[in-house]
Amino acid sequence: MTIEALKARLPDFAKDVRLNLSSLVNDETLGEQTKWGLLLASALATRNQEVAAAFSAEAEGHLSPVALAAARSAAAVMAMNNVYYRFVHLSSNAEYGRMPAKLRMNVIGNPGVEKTDFELWSLAVSAINGCGMCIDAHEKVLREHGVTAEQVQTAVRYAAILQSVAVALETADLASAA
Repeated sequence: MTIEALKARLPDFAKDVRLNLSSLVNDETLGEQTKWGLLLASALATRNQEVAAAFSAEAEGHLSPVALAAARSAAAVMAMNNVYYRFVHLSSNAEYGRMPAKLRMNVIGNPGVEKTDFELWSLAVSAINGCGMCIDAHEKVLREHGVTAEQVQTAVRYAAILQSVAVALETADLASAA
C-alpha cells in the first residue's frame, strides 16, 4: 500500500484527515531524516497495518538503513516505556516511582542517529500512546538541545494526523463490514 492509496481509501467523512495527510507529506518544516523517521515511528505506533506498511515502504526511499532501524526502535522502545511509565505516573502508590524500571532501553542512549531526531520520534510515539511522563521527559530533552516549540508541535501534529488516518480507516472498515 502507498500513501496515495491510503488517501484514496479515506472515506468522505474523513475529508479533513485526507487534507491533513496531504499537507503532512508535502510539509518541509523538518529535515528529510527527521520528517521520515517521525512519520515511520508514528505510523508504527498507530498499530494499523495499512498505515504502517504505507509509511514503511515510503520511508525506505528517504532514510538510511541506520535511520530506518532507529525509527523502528523508537516505536518499539516507547511502546514498552509508555506502558510502564504511564503506570508509574497514574498509580496512586508513589513507591513504584522509586523502584528501578529494570527495562533495557540502551537504544535511547545510542540510537545511531542524531539525538534530537530520536527524541522527536520518541515524543511523537509517546503522544500517540498517551504517556504524559514520557512526553514531559522527551520535550525537556528536546528543548535543552535547542529544538523549538514549533518543531515539537510539528512532531506531535504529524503523530496526531497519522493516528487520525488509522482511526478513519478502521472506522470505514467497520462501517463496510456492518
